[in-house]
Amino acid sequence: MFKRLCLLVLLVVTPFVAAQELRTGLVLSGGGARGLAHIGVLKELEARNIPIHAIAGTSMGAVIGGLYAAGYSAAEIEQIALELDWQTTLGDDPLREDIPFRRKQDDRDFLVKHRLSFDRGRLNLPLGLLQGQNLGLVLETLLVHTNDIDDFDRLPIPFRAVATNIATGEAVIFNQGHLPLAIRASIALPGFFAPVKVDGQLLVDGVLVKNVPVDVARAMGVDRLIVVDIGTPLKSAEQLNSLIDVMDQTTTLLTRTNTQEQLDTLGPEDLLIQPELSAMGFSSFDEAAFAIQAGSASLADRPELQAFAAGHPRTEETANPRDIRPSRQPVIHAIRIENSGKVADQVVRSMIRQPLNEPLNLDRLETDMGTIYGTDYFSRVNYEIVHGEQINTLLVRTSGRETGTDYLRLGLSLADDFNGGSQFNIGASFRVNGVNPLGAEWLSRLQIGQHQIFYSEFYQPLDYGSRYFVAPFVDAEARNVEVILDNDPVADYRQTRYGAGFNLGRQIANNGEIRFGISRYTGEADVRVGDPALPSFGFEEAFYTLQLDRDTLDNVNFPRAGDEARLIWRQSDPDLGADERYQQLELRANKVLASGPNSFQFGGSLGRTDGEVGVAQSSFLLGGPGQFSGFRQNSLAGQNYNLARLLYYRRLNPGNFVPVGLPVYLGASFEYGRVYNKEDDGFDTGYMAAGSLMLGLDTVLGPLFFGLGANEEGERALYMKLGQTF
Repeated sequence: MFKRLCLLVLLVVTPFVAAQELRTGLVLSGGGARGLAHIGVLKELEARNIPIHAIAGTSMGAVIGGLYAAGYSAAEIEQIALELDWQTTLGDDPLREDIPFRRKQDDRDFLVKHRLSFDRGRLNLPLGLLQGQNLGLVLETLLVHTNDIDDFDRLPIPFRAVATNIATGEAVIFNQGHLPLAIRASIALPGFFAPVKVDGQLLVDGVLVKNVPVDVARAMGVDRLIVVDIGTPLKSAEQLNSLIDVMDQTTTLLTRTNTQEQLDTLGPEDLLIQPELSAMGFSSFDEAAFAIQAGSASLADRPELQAFAAGHPRTEETANPRDIRPSRQPVIHAIRIENSGKVADQVVRSMIRQPLNEPLNLDRLETDMGTIYGTDYFSRVNYEIVHGEQINTLLVRTSGRETGTDYLRLGLSLADDFNGGSQFNIGASFRVNGVNPLGAEWLSRLQIGQHQIFYSEFYQPLDYGSRYFVAPFVDAEARNVEVILDNDPVADYRQTRYGAGFNLGRQIANNGEIRFGISRYTGEADVRVGDPALPSFGFEEAFYTLQLDRDTLDNVNFPRAGDEARLIWRQSDPDLGADERYQQLELRANKVLASGPNSFQFGGSLGRTDGEVGVAQSSFLLGGPGQFSGFRQNSLAGQNYNLARLLYYRRLNPGNFVPVGLPVYLGASFEYGRVYNKEDDGFDTGYMAAGSLMLGLDTVLGPLFFGLGANEEGERALYMKLGQTF
């Protein structure tokens, strides 16, 4: 009787115990922005008290799964996804305020965003549209607390990430190593992101071999699986309208076979979840909330989920562990540089402001990473915290650009008033980076058109921090200058000058620089249009120059924050070889504020000329949209001017999260000022108001404006302006 009773108890209890001991694995597929649906699935699993014992993910599934395995809750991951600036994260460019001042000037002078890389004179093309620099830094920051974990089985939830060896076509399963790097390799979509080098292997997105890594999760020793397959429907021919669409379609075609092979291995104990995401694209990160909701909705009316639920209530102790994410960052005792670039390790070290024996400052470190990457010496910059027995070391790795660090950039400017007045200039710059370990550069600029420029400068830092520098240069230009007397044009001069000089300067953080220089020029001014009897003349100039620049704008074309200022003072001195003694001062300042899609710029500028010098030799050029609208571009030439300006513009289309976006803006300007010469009987516009209405596009060739300008002088003009002159 006793034996029968024990047997009965055993038969009743055993299934219950076995059910409690079943281990559940979670499989998360790739899918780009569609993969954010994984977050909604995780939220529902937590709400239904379903424990997860292992996670295997590919691409975006590796991102979401890796964060969850590292101790983030579903709600925390949702907050990250909704608040993250995806446009910046999926780009390579650091925040503009973080990059060195010289790189900011490149943006202003040569507005074509893309550049060509050269190595020893040979053109090299990148292995992807993007290097994934910003994405890598975001992962490093979010997962900094896992830096002392090499074995992914030691994470709060054991984890695997899947990548593809692009050389062999074989799957690479990450079960150990540096977690952010493993995830970064798993999401390296070919063509979009450059391959990631790990242990001598070139790795790309795991979707090519195991988009739904069912077998990887099963090998982790689980008893059953919850599989989330995002899937991406094929687009019709009419829906393939961009490079991104074609890349998305190609990836979908490549993954369909391996996805189905993995799904065919599912058994009756497994659960397949396929969220309904309709036609959401893989780059539609602006639809993050929709994707998350779709993930949550996919678990509605799924009674089979009850079998996966834990038999005990979910508590803080049994929830997804978060104890390895300390409230404060580790104390940094040492900093080590692993540098494969052209410049010395000390140059990299000088840009890292983390104090020793103090807690890690992640905000400052992110800024420093942007500064280092912004030098254009490196293809990738990342960091890792190496935990020793008694010391924590901040390890900064920099990878030299395999495509070379010599850059060709193109510039274009076109202005037309649709009334016969047009200006066209095309330019190029070639910059040789890393000439020596201190980071010397040789920059040459050439512009042809109505305003011709040639400028070549050798920039030599005097210390590893690039604080002080010397910069010898040669300079030549030719431009048209209209001479006006009694407010009537009398001649159009072609002014040419060429010379050389030497600057000594200091960099002011990343925001500006100050220069003092000496230069010598020879020039001439010839009558191009007007009375041939008017004199042509030559001149000799030699200057002392002081120049102070500041630039904290977040965008050079359509900024939303920051300010800019430039002060230039120069004196032509006979003691240096000049014909005449005269001084010129020019000051420009601009402040930007934004609210929602609206941006406001408040600015002003002035120019002064003091001394006996010819108008054609010493005039400032104004006219055109934003600079006395209604007049033709550069049609106002005066030795002195005052200008106050208010500019408003509003972005009409939402943010784009791919590198081929085309932002559109509607704007208006109001200007008030005066242009005049110093002679009593010379040119003087008097104070006048001007304004314009504009439609602007931020294109890959620079800003494109269409506008209508008018002023109190009765001048009216339609404008089309592409780019800007140097």
